[in-house]
Amino acid sequence: MHRSRTVQREAPVPRSTSTAHVEAGKRRLFRLLAVAGAVMAALGLWAIVELGFGFDVRSPGEAFGGASGTSDVGPLQVIIASGIGSLIGWALLARLERFSSRARAVWIAVALLALLASLGGPLSGTGITAANRAVLVCMHLLVAAIVIPSFYLSSSAHDHGAEAVQHRSLVDA
Repeated sequence: MHRSRTVQREAPVPRSTSTAHVEAGKRRLFRLLAVAGAVMAALGLWAIVELGFGFDVRSPGEAFGGASGTSDVGPLQVIIASGIGSLIGWALLARLERFSSRARAVWIAVALLALLASLGGPLSGTGITAANRAVLVCMHLLVAAIVIPSFYLSSSAHDHGAEAVQHRSLVDA
């Protein structure tokens, strides 16, 4: 019996049978980069103001009932505040995407309210100059300008009501 030299090979097995898994991985990477970008941007602004211009960045001590006086804002405080705030926003959006068909609309409203609430710290309290307040407000706005649109655009739950619920049921099947 003579065998043909061309042997048919089986098609390679795809690594993932679901595009939803790949999309979720891309979404997580995009959001992680947004968090890292926001932290680095806030840290960069702090470095320019503190190290470049020699300005001592301070926060009001009496904001939200804190201790009297002011406190120094160093790189660790900038990293922690911007990182934790961004990660909390990510966690909230992930929960909303899982349980709501209107995750994007709810998240954007909560994110903007959280931004307004976060501005209460730099704008309240006593003992710091207007320039300090401006720097702190700019840091808050800078982080929000990166995180809010990035998370919104990466959201998988579009505000299409029944279409989003149907899409989610197909992905979960």
